[in-house]
Amino acid sequence: MTGSLPEDGQKPVPAKRRTRQPEVRRAAILEAAREAFANRGFAKATIREIAHRAGVTHGLVIRHFGSKEQLFLAAVPSSRNLMAEVAGDPQSLPTRVARSYVRRMSDSEGSDPFIAVIRAVASEEAAAKRLFAAMHDESVKMYAHVIPSPDLPERVSCVGAYLIGVTFSRYVHRYGPLAEMTDEELIRHLVPHLRAILLD
Repeated sequence: MTGSLPEDGQKPVPAKRRTRQPEVRRAAILEAAREAFANRGFAKATIREIAHRAGVTHGLVIRHFGSKEQLFLAAVPSSRNLMAEVAGDPQSLPTRVARSYVRRMSDSEGSDPFIAVIRAVASEEAAAKRLFAAMHDESVKMYAHVIPSPDLPERVSCVGAYLIGVTFSRYVHRYGPLAEMTDEELIRHLVPHLRAILLD
């Protein structure tokens, strides 16, 4: 099976071997989507390219996810997935959030969809707004189980704004003190700021 050449002239991306197992195909689509969105941005990544990377047809991706936006949201860790990371004592929540964020970003090696949505702001502002809004709503639902608070939406917005800045400096721009920290140093830096936003 040969690779296809992306429309902007990047190197061919090899297609994966096709499988008839629905859950395996869905997982392959999500993995391919995370890579395509992070590497090429939300605007340039196409359903056709993602389908090729996953070794499935364009129609199958649409049948599973409906649209590129819905596929993007499915590729982002859901509130249920993140809940397993942050559930527990509210006082230690900032540490769990910091560790979950840093581990996710490090493990993705730059392919986390959060990076793609930040890049999408410049090229597809309307789509980026919808994606950020959906991610915000999911986060509010998640945090509500741990720290119910009347001003929780505002706190979640502040956490999002803070982590967007950190993500841009460390994982997009890759310059400055935040980019030079080790993962453990970054976690120690994040915790007091997250504590001030979430609990104080």
